[in-house]
Amino acid sequence: MNEVQEVANRIVENVELVIIGKHHEIQLTVIGLLAQGHLLIEDVPGVGKTMLAKSLSRSIGCSFKRIQFTPDMLPSDVTGVSVFNQKTREFEFRPGPIHAQIVLTDEINRATPKTQSALLEAMEERQVTVDGTTYPLERPFLVLATQNPIEYEGTFPLPEAQLDRFLLRIRLGYTEKDDEIKMLDSQQYQHPVDRIEQVTQVEDLLNVQNKIKEVFVDPLIKSYIVELVRQTRRHPDVYLGSSPRGSLALYRTGQARAATLGRDYVIPDDIKALATSALAHRIIIGPAARIKDVDARSVVHEIVQGVPVPGAQALSR
Repeated sequence: MNEVQEVANRIVENVELVIIGKHHEIQLTVIGLLAQGHLLIEDVPGVGKTMLAKSLSRSIGCSFKRIQFTPDMLPSDVTGVSVFNQKTREFEFRPGPIHAQIVLTDEINRATPKTQSALLEAMEERQVTVDGTTYPLERPFLVLATQNPIEYEGTFPLPEAQLDRFLLRIRLGYTEKDDEIKMLDSQQYQHPVDRIEQVTQVEDLLNVQNKIKEVFVDPLIKSYIVELVRQTRRHPDVYLGSSPRGSLALYRTGQARAATLGRDYVIPDDIKALATSALAHRIIIGPAARIKDVDARSVVHEIVQGVPVPGAQALSR
């Protein structure tokens, strides 16, 4: 797994030239990329969500498109539209911005549910259907969606079916004082995103994505993953627990994390480190718990603390 680790480290180090002081969050983003999943970046404006997507696309040499979602946007503005050509007397398909390898959907919750649903087929099946014709999307394909968690006027909350299609939810947060000073210094003359270069080839990335599937997952680890997800469905503060996609997300991202750390096997610490990012957005907190300010992240943390790891189970027998 040295090849996977080398590619991941190069990407992380390159992105860190732009996004300063967010090593863990950048690592999560790369894990999502290697695991072939989509990412929801939820945070306040100005913390670097757009720059993260741009620097990631430049690091791997992929095509990049940005969609600024607004309430008046139509599904065809995302997927593309068929236009009648007067010369050939035939309809021609003009692809929309979703036809790129890395797609940043900025403020996704500002679009109407009808437009949001235009992303569902693309995210799940890596294809787009327009006027009865299906167009496959180029690989690798990654959707980086952003939303502001504090501004609700003029927004449409993402439905559970859409949230469930995001592999991980990431929060960047504010930078520390020293890191913010470094950011000011780095942008004195030119934005660092204009200086970063491609550090890996698309073919190498696709090869690494396939290698991750070879990482060994012990049956005890699989049982641990499923038990964590099952506990989200039984927790008294949870109205609706995680779907089986949550188990798949933990399984695949666990493999990716192990490979980026140079291991060809998954350990319980991989799963524990990813549980909150992979499961919290798949949980609906009950009304009574919401009144007490219970959030999904704290519920997942409590579950992780309460479910014994496989090693502890083996010792107790």
